[in-house]
Amino acid sequence: MARFGGGDNAGHSIVVGDTKLALRIVPSGALNANAELFIGGGTVVNPATLLDELERLAALGIDIARIKISDRAHVVLPYHAAADRAGERDRGALALGTTGRGIGPAYVDKVARAGIAFGDFARGVLLDEKIRTNLAARRALLDPNELLPSEDELIAEMRGVAVRLAPHVVDGVAYMHEKLAAGKRVLIEGAQGSLLDVGYGTYPYVTSSHTIAGGACIGLGIGPTAIGRVIGVVKAYCTRVGSGPLPSELHDERGEKLRRQGAEFGTVTGRPRRCGWLDAVAGRYAVALNGLSSAVITKLDVLTGFETLGIVTGYRLNGKPAGFADAATPGLELEIEEVPGWTEPIGECRRIADLPAAARRYVARVQELLATPIDLVSVGPERSQLAK
Repeated sequence: MARFGGGDNAGHSIVVGDTKLALRIVPSGALNANAELFIGGGTVVNPATLLDELERLAALGIDIARIKISDRAHVVLPYHAAADRAGERDRGALALGTTGRGIGPAYVDKVARAGIAFGDFARGVLLDEKIRTNLAARRALLDPNELLPSEDELIAEMRGVAVRLAPHVVDGVAYMHEKLAAGKRVLIEGAQGSLLDVGYGTYPYVTSSHTIAGGACIGLGIGPTAIGRVIGVVKAYCTRVGSGPLPSELHDERGEKLRRQGAEFGTVTGRPRRCGWLDAVAGRYAVALNGLSSAVITKLDVLTGFETLGIVTGYRLNGKPAGFADAATPGLELEIEEVPGWTEPIGECRRIADLPAAARRYVARVQELLATPIDLVSVGPERSQLAK
């Protein structure tokens, strides 16, 4: 399983039997003993977070030797997080709602050719010089009250961390192509949803990397012909953490009910997520961006107990049909289709055909609106709770 982008500003909550695990960096197949786990070159990784996850996984009896990180992934350092927090303070009312974990500044350094890649990090190539130069440049831009380690402290700490992580660092391009040449099945995962893509999301309320399927090729160093299927993950309703447009957001007890039943709090920040009805306009946009072969609907069980459900089927602006590009435009009006809900528990269903009639109709309507086959529906948080 290969992770292609992002950093520890997003996470995956995994439930397998009685084991619950929240991961920010290591791919979410960590509890599958047969899976090799790869963190690709398109990621930016906080070494402290990675070490913490390795230690927690080892404590669970998991063989962490099968976790590898590309030599082309970039290192997130304390001065990146400080710069992130300072940037949010400086934006004031226009703050983006970042996690403050330094992801954006780390990508800035990468693009500015000032970053530290894990290959150099693990080998210690110019590590001292790069840290001294970058830390000095960052200090000049930060709040003087921002506490940062001294150059010597940071260098000493990172040298120690680098030694501990060195066994996990590999030539990422060679690693991926060896697996493909050997006929291995590779499941690629991102970190955030399509609408947080830095190029095609709800800019500027986006993350700092490409989150759409095309980013997998860049993030792993493989060509587009290597991709077999593109499977979209569609939550049964809409959520968002932080600022930015969410046209279908519910500001009443229905939104609170979605948040409560769905445990919609950020894996990394713990912030309550904003919740709303499924938005098929945004969904169709994401389908087009990613070239989906099919989709999986997650958290359908969260909708259990609603008398009626809403689906946003269209936008209108000044009385005329509008597209997703107008999602943040003042005066946007929504076309909302109401459909019957259901009260029967669905956690034991293992076939879509076994779902209550109203739930089946909901799934069928989503499939129709997205014009994309629905392969699976999750009916609970545990890994086996999937209806086919």
